[in-house]
Amino acid sequence: MTSPMASRKTVQWKRHVTWIIVLALIVVALGYGFRPQPRQVDTAKVSRAPMQVTIEEEGKTRVIDRYIITAQVAGTTCRIDLDVGDAVEKQQVLVNINPLPSQALDPRAHAQAQAQVAAAKAALNAAQQNVDAARADADLATKEVQRLAPLAEKGHVSIGQLDQAEAVKRSAVAALRSAVFAVDVAKYELEAAQTALQYTGDQSSNAADMVPVRAPIDGRILKLQHECEGVVAPGTPLLEIGDTRSLEIATDVLSADAVKIKPGMKVLYERWGGDQPLEGLVLRVEPVGFTKVSALGVEEQRVLIISGITSDPQQWQTLGDGYRVESRFVLWQQPDVLQVPLSALFRSGDQWALFVVNDNKAERRRVKVGQRNGLSAQILEGLAEGETVITHPDDAIEEGVRVKAR
Repeated sequence: MTSPMASRKTVQWKRHVTWIIVLALIVVALGYGFRPQPRQVDTAKVSRAPMQVTIEEEGKTRVIDRYIITAQVAGTTCRIDLDVGDAVEKQQVLVNINPLPSQALDPRAHAQAQAQVAAAKAALNAAQQNVDAARADADLATKEVQRLAPLAEKGHVSIGQLDQAEAVKRSAVAALRSAVFAVDVAKYELEAAQTALQYTGDQSSNAADMVPVRAPIDGRILKLQHECEGVVAPGTPLLEIGDTRSLEIATDVLSADAVKIKPGMKVLYERWGGDQPLEGLVLRVEPVGFTKVSALGVEEQRVLIISGITSDPQQWQTLGDGYRVESRFVLWQQPDVLQVPLSALFRSGDQWALFVVNDNKAERRRVKVGQRNGLSAQILEGLAEGETVITHPDDAIEEGVRVKAR
């Protein structure tokens, strides 16, 4: 039989054990509550994907070959029964001019009129010679593309060389087309000079005869500058004509970006109104810059980049002169690049670094970076595909800090 004294000791012992257990639980709870909590961070996987380095600027379409039609003689024009956008054919009569009565020319004026006719004939001969030279260049460029195409398929030459040759070919064909148009314009100017000599120097001419103003090329009306009937002087602009089937894109970029762009580079035209981007090639970088004030009021030195459209014309036949496009010049591209978000990188001394999530802890790691664009950066050394990196790391992220993905 247990004595009262032993029972009292047993109760006291159990009470001490209970208090010890309670205190231990309190200590454990306090330790758990005050231990450092993992930092919540944004993370991203290191992956392989296509990557481009581009320059994006706003551009504007323009007709390659456009001509300002002027009055050949002084007189009264009839009303021009044409509207902007109307198609015209070569040698079509655009407007008639009722010339003023002829005045007798003094020997000096008559000699000047004859000299203008002779100069127009010489310009026509020069334009015809330019056509022969441009045709030879176009034939040579075409043969070069035909020579390089099978070599590129077999891997003997690079695709870049073939693209460069195709760009030269397109430029040569465009130059040939412009040279042919120049011949038509030279013929038109010769006709105008002969008409001016006829109607101002020939006293026997009938002043009531109408002088027709004809279209030098096939194209469309781009602008009407003298639509109503009225008196005009020689050389007064009447209208503008251009071939809207031949368009180029003029894009002004910062001069610091212009030095990175070379003829033959690929261009993508976006937000032009179609469902798919259009493709093109840089034709030339103009060597003269100009000052432009930005929307923020900052003066910038800009340079015009002229590029052509290589996509099927059926895709962009609704484009016209002066339409807005977004030009994206591709400076560099690769189909399979190890990359991370650009926001994961920061400078560590004179090198790039980032934080890798390793066993739920942040690990600082230095990496070698290659190409960069506005979103991603190419990783050459220091990371492997599939690893997790911290994006937008703040000052609280340090080596060994416990982290948790949001």
